[in-house]
Amino acid sequence: MARGRPRRGCAVTEDRRTQLADNMARVEDRISTACAKAGRSRDEVTLIVVTKTYPASDVRLLAELGVRQVAENRDQEAAPKAAECADLPLTWHFVGQLQTNKVRSVAGYAGVVQSVDRPRLVTALSKEAVRVGRELGCLIQVAFDVESGQNGRMVGDRGGVAPEGVAELAEVIAGSQGLRLDGVMTVAPLAGPYAGRQRAAFERLVEISSDLRATHPAATMVSAGMSADLEDAVAAGATHVRIGTAVLGVRPRLG
Repeated sequence: MARGRPRRGCAVTEDRRTQLADNMARVEDRISTACAKAGRSRDEVTLIVVTKTYPASDVRLLAELGVRQVAENRDQEAAPKAAECADLPLTWHFVGQLQTNKVRSVAGYAGVVQSVDRPRLVTALSKEAVRVGRELGCLIQVAFDVESGQNGRMVGDRGGVAPEGVAELAEVIAGSQGLRLDGVMTVAPLAGPYAGRQRAAFERLVEISSDLRATHPAATMVSAGMSADLEDAVAAGATHVRIGTAVLGVRPRLG
């Protein structure tokens, strides 16, 4: 019996899988090359794929390609996507500014919250982690782009805590039930003394990480670097890079 034509949907899926596989190979080559230049082993750097604005079908394809760490920055998109992909062996990272009214939802699927920047958020995360019986990894988001405000909190749209506020916030996280202090995170600053100097910002983050590990030895994660600057992050000593566009393509505009 002659086979019928392949369904268009199947062909589109296979095309997308090929595209993602090619993009992943290029990103892997970039990370490997950066590690070699920095005298680091490739296994010292973990790839987290940022899947925001892309569908659950892409997450499934990425999982088939070996991706195990994915990130989202908006709960209203992340929650249904994580639910649809609950059967996959994935760790979900929440990387956006997190409002306390979204904590209950995020605590249900995220394995790591990378944007912890204030004690009130820590309290809310701890309460929900205990309620659902999960342990949530926490990264302190360090911001370098504007002057520090009250209690070391940064005054800016992207959140974060000033470098001088890291130690105090770390103690709050470490003393909270249901939470695990995993390390620190930053994004390349858009203003301030490190604007246009992302390598220097990432190196400063690694210094902050080193200080943090003196009192919290298990807080080894240093999350820094995205598609445009992953090489700088690897050279500085980042343990995790968050890559979106280079893997998934240029994101559509959110309307």
